Amino acid sequence: MDLRDVMRTTPATREFTDDPVPDDVVFAILEGARFAPNGSNRQAWHVIVVREQATKDRLAELYELGMREYAAFLQAGLVPFLASEATWRNPPGGPSEQPVDLAAAREVPLAGGPPEHLRRAPVLLVITLDLANVSAVDTGLGRLPLTAAASVYPFAHNILLAARDRGLGGHLTSVLSRCEPELRELLHLPEEHALATMIPLGRPVREVTRLRRLPVDAFTTKETFDGTPLAAG
Repeated sequence: MDLRDVMRTTPATREFTDDPVPDDVVFAILEGARFAPNGSNRQAWHVIVVREQATKDRLAELYELGMREYAAFLQAGLVPFLASEATWRNPPGGPSEQPVDLAAAREVPLAGGPPEHLRRAPVLLVITLDLANVSAVDTGLGRLPLTAAASVYPFAHNILLAARDRGLGGHLTSVLSRCEPELRELLHLPEEHALATMIPLGRPVREVTRLRRLPVDAFTTKETFDGTPLAAG
């Protein structure tokens, strides 16, 4: 596919056919995705290719617990786990102080039912980041550090673009991080590795050819944050 078409038609796919995604296809996708930009070219990511049904079932269970927490925020009319509140609501070594009861939320089934697409996806790609091998240069600014993520998410998105080029689809999800301790035990993650995202990968049931996004002038300004919108010319 043309690069512009790939970028404009790569959706979050959650419905897959039963078509297999062989190892050689996954390898080819990762072969292209690995050229993503990353800090100091350390390439500190690791990909776990999950096909065993029992493991996929367990990942789906953990994902559902995180989604139940997420849903509790939405039901309360709140943005889930608001990034601007992350540092004071989760002090190092202290208890998490959230505006909803997370333990109670985990007992409430999801309105849409369990995340069956994770169980049915031909393959799950669990992507971790080696925190002992990346920089977080925005540490100490009194807010949630973001820059370390720049060393893994371009790679993850490249996977979706490469998959789209081959007629496949998936989506990025970070909800699984709500159960990172259980995930660490399940997949034998080293201490220095943290979950970045998980991508279920498969052939979409329906092909999306048009995505809804804000126009450029809605999020781009000239010279300063409050400058005039950038126009096409």
